[in-house]
Amino acid sequence: MKKATFVLLVTTTLTLTACSPQNKKNHQTTNNVNKELKVKEKKNMTVTELTTSEFKKKVMDFDKHPQEWVFEGDKPAIIDFYATWCGPCKATAPILEELANDYAGKLDIYKVDVDQQQELAALFGVRSIPSLLFIPKQGNPQMQVGAMNKQQFEAAIKSTLLK
Repeated sequence: MKKATFVLLVTTTLTLTACSPQNKKNHQTTNNVNKELKVKEKKNMTVTELTTSEFKKKVMDFDKHPQEWVFEGDKPAIIDFYATWCGPCKATAPILEELANDYAGKLDIYKVDVDQQQELAALFGVRSIPSLLFIPKQGNPQMQVGAMNKQQFEAAIKSTLLK
């Protein structure tokens, strides 16, 4: 009898503890954290893959303006000329994804697979990858050859694109 009473007492205590307002507070905190994460997810921008036709619409229509640079975008941009098999390109990709989030709404970041879009690679004389084209809203673009770390990207963005 004492054993049954003890088990009933322990079970009741555990049940009341599990259903206490403290647990509801933790649940509410978890819901708030989940809501914050969803807001951050909505802000996540990604690097956009460009085909030749998309390049003409979003960056420059080189058929209409073969002799001069006429930027079609409404924000400064970076274009990463890369290849899927390139080690330094693979190292650069996550940095560009991070920068796309950091500078969401301030600049666009695109990528062009040089094996798939050979016309674009030839148009810009891409011979080494990664090659990065920094395009200010006004003025001529600047090409950077070779991988960069995040600090180098941020310095280039501030000095070239967001002056």
